[in-house]
Amino acid sequence: MSGQQRELEFRFLAEPTDVNYGGKVHGGAVMKWIDQAGYAAAVGWSGKYSVTVAVGGIRFVAPVRISDLVTVSTKLVHTGTSSMHFSVDVRARDPMQEATQDRLCTHCVIVFVALDHVEGKPTPVPPWTPLDDEDHRLAEYAQRVMELSKGIEQTIARYRVDS
Repeated sequence: MSGQQRELEFRFLAEPTDVNYGGKVHGGAVMKWIDQAGYAAAVGWSGKYSVTVAVGGIRFVAPVRISDLVTVSTKLVHTGTSSMHFSVDVRARDPMQEATQDRLCTHCVIVFVALDHVEGKPTPVPPWTPLDDEDHRLAEYAQRVMELSKGIEQTIARYRVDS
């Protein structure tokens, strides 16, 4: 049922196939996990096929090590007419350690747009309204991150030379 699933968690072990040349999990693998969890969260909220339109403020804070227990947590923090903004945290820990030993590895805001099945055009999503101070803070944060990202895009466009 759409409009009900505000939060979603993926949990799995980081595998040797995810390793980069430095022996840690490749940033691209982490970004794939973020996109997959975001997609599941967007479909869970909207009840419709959804596509990624933006990722903002991505920060790689600490490495994910091979065999770490990884948790990718998504939380809906803003909706537009057809868009859904999710705050995403990627945390990891040695699975033989207590859950209190996990560390924040990556954080970002990811935005999805729901599409209709007939024409593939944006379609309305159930609205979400902040309920408390924390919700208002997260909604403001998500909107600010995306404003900053738009500013970066505009700066790049001014300096990019198209061939």
